[in-house]
Amino acid sequence: MEALFILIVVVVVALAFDFTNGFHDTGNAMATSIATGALKPRVAVGISAILNLVGAFLSIQVALTVTNKIIAIQGDNGAPIPSLMGVPILTIVFAGLCGGILWNLATWLFGLPSSSSHALFGGLMGSAIAALGWGGVKWSGVITSIALPAIFAPVVAAIVSAIGTRLVYAITDRLAPESRERGFRWGQIGSASLVSLAHGTGDAQKTMGVITLALIAYGSWTSTDSIPWWVKIACAASIALGTYIGGWRVIRTLGKGLVEIESPQGMAAEAASAAAILTSSHLGLALSTTHVATGSILGTGLGKKGATVRWGVAGRMVVAWLITLPAAGVVGAITWGIAHGLGPNAGTAVVLAILIAASGFMFHRSRKNAIGANNVNSEWEGGLAPAAEPTQPVPAAGTPAKA
Repeated sequence: MEALFILIVVVVVALAFDFTNGFHDTGNAMATSIATGALKPRVAVGISAILNLVGAFLSIQVALTVTNKIIAIQGDNGAPIPSLMGVPILTIVFAGLCGGILWNLATWLFGLPSSSSHALFGGLMGSAIAALGWGGVKWSGVITSIALPAIFAPVVAAIVSAIGTRLVYAITDRLAPESRERGFRWGQIGSASLVSLAHGTGDAQKTMGVITLALIAYGSWTSTDSIPWWVKIACAASIALGTYIGGWRVIRTLGKGLVEIESPQGMAAEAASAAAILTSSHLGLALSTTHVATGSILGTGLGKKGATVRWGVAGRMVVAWLITLPAAGVVGAITWGIAHGLGPNAGTAVVLAILIAASGFMFHRSRKNAIGANNVNSEWEGGLAPAAEPTQPVPAAGTPAKA
């Protein structure tokens, strides 16, 4: 019964992480479309939610990467090991999820577009190391499927986006700026939708992999090359709901804080992001969509002559990227220590209460400087907080509506 209780908690907390992943990463797909006025904010997050839902069913390669290549819970014959060295694997998975959720919420509070994927992996790795030592992590899988993509993906996305932006402006140089903006706003709707679809093929599946990992540890699932159908549906619905809630704080930073974006830049960034994410999902690489999207947006600033890139904001993002894995790992290790030290049921209940209390505190803090659909597009004046409510002009007939 103890194992069943922990399994139920793990599934619920995993879906909660999926929810935070959804609202934390909405900006990866829709920030530029909202910033340029191609889509109204609420319409943008609605489209993104639907396409995240659909994308979650298109592939399972990333889910299998999480199940098989991060935490060492299988023996040499591939059979699950519910307990290693007397340590329940379910407790390790639970603690890892707590680390991922708390880091997601902390970076959301400060409007930092850090990686939900790395928060999850960091939490799992930290709890596994605390419980089992360094051998609890499959380091070869971490290097090939997480570390190397984290280094190269944003660089490649930035280069592709910069080249695309330069070509777009060269080709359309003779068009009137108003006509160019109007045409590319329509193009942005398609490219942003493709990013949302691609996001579903990657991020929703990471939680699928975690829940499947827990089911394997519990002993109710033995396949390491498939995902239960109910897990797919639950994870797809959770990330879609989180996406619709809208992570406005991160959307504002990506859309207004990094580069002042025009529609041609937005379309180039979204196209580069979609190509990188879909390719990585096909290869089973647990890529950070946040790293890709941010690299693409930076690339548009480098590719457009005279564009202003706020390198201070970019620097804070990079710092957040660098500390995500270790920070989430520390939280995962601490929560594992509490859960394991107090005993399976009592420890799990105490950590769950801490998680709920910390999450509630961060949500309460966010209300003191609320960002929402009504003010996400206010002019950036050096910080997250808008100076005043935005006033938007009435869009011309036949053009996408301003946010």
